[in-house]
Amino acid sequence: MNAAIAAPLGLLIGSFLNVVAYRLPRGESLLWPASHCPGCEQPIKPYDNVPVLSWLIMRGKCRSCGIHISPRYPAIELLTGLAFGAIVLVNGADKDLIWELPFAAMLIAVAGIDLEHRIIPNKVLLPSAVFAVATAIALRPDDLAELGIAGVAAFVAFLLAALAYPAGMGMGDVKLAGVMGLFLGTAVIPSLFIAFLTGTIVGVAVIARHGAAGRKKGVPFGPFLALGGLVGLLFGADLIDLYSRTFL
Repeated sequence: MNAAIAAPLGLLIGSFLNVVAYRLPRGESLLWPASHCPGCEQPIKPYDNVPVLSWLIMRGKCRSCGIHISPRYPAIELLTGLAFGAIVLVNGADKDLIWELPFAAMLIAVAGIDLEHRIIPNKVLLPSAVFAVATAIALRPDDLAELGIAGVAAFVAFLLAALAYPAGMGMGDVKLAGVMGLFLGTAVIPSLFIAFLTGTIVGVAVIARHGAAGRKKGVPFGPFLALGGLVGLLFGADLIDLYSRTFL
């Protein structure tokens, strides 16, 4: 029942994340004007702004001008709904949802922005870091030291990687890793491992497809960090426990 409530909430939040991913990098207000078509700029009617469903009914086109609307929009809405439902199913409905759901939403927004613009804005990362610390003080004071150490360690590790290989990682990725540590604590370890693993797999696939030219194609790392963060949020503690029982 709780997941059935969280998933539709996630769809609605996902609709807002589309606004964030589109407007924030362009320096536009997130609140004004109301949602409008990027082609003809006509305001979108409420019945055409239902997450996922409206896009399917209109076959991915604007009702006014017929311009194609990217499938990225319903994808972000659906992903957010699934993420919110999964978090409640796996982690339960308790006070930790206060930081878990916003953390997941931030990761999805960052992935959308990085995919299109190849940046991870400080306007997202700085408030997220402050929110992570504030919620840790309020809800998880016993874990505050662990969260702080994890944030610093993840930041430093990625900073060294960025300095060693500047072409493969930007400072946005470094700061995002640090913010993930502030939210996840030691669960950031499997999160970063999954990010590197999936990023490497995709990178190898790009090179295999495009040959030597594939080495020059920039693949944003933010979406892989976001994937790792979601996995860490859902299963990070279990993965650490599994590793400890198997190898230690």
